[in-house]
Amino acid sequence: IASLVMYLLAEFDDAANLLAANPDATTISIDEPVEIPKNQHGRLQQPGREEDDELLGTDDSDKTELLAGQKKSAPFWTFEYYQTFFDVDTYQVLDRIKGSVFPVPGKNFVRLYIRSNPDLYGPFWICATLVFTIAVSGNLSNFFIHLGKPTYHYVPEFRKVSIAATTIYAYAWLVPLALWGFLMWRNSKVMNIVSYSFLEIVCVYGYSLFIYIPTAILWIIPQKVVRWVLVMFSLCLSGSVLVMTFWPAVRDDNRRIALATLGTIVLLHALLAVGCLAYFFDAPELDFPAPIIPAHNGTTVITKSQ
Repeated sequence: IASLVMYLLAEFDDAANLLAANPDATTISIDEPVEIPKNQHGRLQQPGREEDDELLGTDDSDKTELLAGQKKSAPFWTFEYYQTFFDVDTYQVLDRIKGSVFPVPGKNFVRLYIRSNPDLYGPFWICATLVFTIAVSGNLSNFFIHLGKPTYHYVPEFRKVSIAATTIYAYAWLVPLALWGFLMWRNSKVMNIVSYSFLEIVCVYGYSLFIYIPTAILWIIPQKVVRWVLVMFSLCLSGSVLVMTFWPAVRDDNRRIALATLGTIVLLHALLAVGCLAYFFDAPELDFPAPIIPAHNGTTVITKSQ
C-alpha cells in the first residue's frame, strides 16, 4: 500500500510540473465520455455530403445499397419480379391518365408522372379496353349504317376483336422497342442525349392511347366529318404527349436526325388512328345478294336489291 501511495504521489507531481510548464494545457477526466464526431466512420465528412444524404434517405443500409448499386432484385422467373411492374395505386393511374389527356406545354411526361414508378398496369388495361371498344363500336357503327335496309342481315364480326388486339398491342410494344433501341444507339454516338428505359417508353405509349377510348365510342356517329374531326383532335392531344416527351431525348442530336425521329413517331401514331378509323368504321359497303323468295307456283322470284 505504501508503494502504491508513493507511485500516485509521483504521478501527481509529474502532472503538476507539466501544468506549471504549460498552463494552457487541458486535461481529460476518466469519468467524462469522449465525444465522437457525427458521421465519422473512419473517414472525413465531405462537403455537400449532407445534401446527398437527404436525397438518398436517412437509412444507412439503404443508402449504402443505392450508392454501391448492390440493391437486390428478385429473379425474372419469380412472381415478385413482375409484381413490381404493377405496383401502382388508383390515384397514380388516374393522375397519369389525366396527364396524357391534358398535356402541359413544356412539361416532360416521363419526369412529371412516370420516372418515380413506371408501370405496366395502366398500359395493359388501356390497350385491352381500347381493343374491345374499337371492336364493339365498329360492329355498332356497321349496324347503324345499314339499319333499315331489307337486304341487310346483321352478323357480329368477332374477328375484329383479334385484328384490333394484334394491331394495338403490336403498336404498343414493337414501336417502343424500336424507339428504345434507336435511342440507345444514338446515345452511344452522342453522349449528352437523354436516355429512357424500355419500361418508361412503353408506359408513355400505353397512356397516350387512352384518348382513343372515348374517341372510338364517338366514332359510332354515322357522320364522316364528325369522325375525322374527332380523330384529328385525339391525334393532336396524344401526339403532343409523345413529342414533348421524346424531344428532350433527341434535341441534342443532329438536327435532321432529331426531326426525322419525331416525324416518324408522329407518323406511326397517325397511321394507327387513321387505320383504325378506316378499317373498323369507314369500310366500304358490300353488295349483299338479293334474297330469293319462292313463289306459290314453284318458280322463284329474285327481288332487286336497293
